[in-house]
Amino acid sequence: MADPYDVMFLCTGNSARSILAEALLNRIGGDRFVAYSAGSHPKGQVHPLAIELLEAQGFPTETLRSKSWNEFDCADAPKMDFIFTVCDSAAAESCPVWPGHPMTAHWGVPDPAAVEGPIEVRRKAFRDAFLAMQSRIRLFVSLQIAKLDRMSLKHELDAIGRTTDA
Repeated sequence: MADPYDVMFLCTGNSARSILAEALLNRIGGDRFVAYSAGSHPKGQVHPLAIELLEAQGFPTETLRSKSWNEFDCADAPKMDFIFTVCDSAAAESCPVWPGHPMTAHWGVPDPAAVEGPIEVRRKAFRDAFLAMQSRIRLFVSLQIAKLDRMSLKHELDAIGRTTDA
């Protein structure tokens, strides 16, 4: 079997959407993918409602943490094959130069951590973000990556980012 694809999910705070995406791809992607997440200005902790949701869905959460993308800017860091921004502010920021020219796409999802109001409204925002990321990740893992040329793959990744079905 070929080495798994290394995939980075970037967001500004790395406390909600990118964390959800990391957990989802590490489960759905099986041994074909290894997912990571990071932020440009990490919050320093995973949002409690992200942890609550993931644990309710049976995901392991003990290794999830909010971290800077600078942790992946060293010689012994994994070489990313794909990088997805999941928030609009991270997509607009200057990202580090990633070795190996990974494929990139923007998969923006509304920030559930920014939702205010009663706890059920906030929990619904996290469920909605989870379902949107789950839908996109399922599409991503179904791609026959090795059979697509770079331009076709980029087209498919961008199309997944425009998917609104959850």
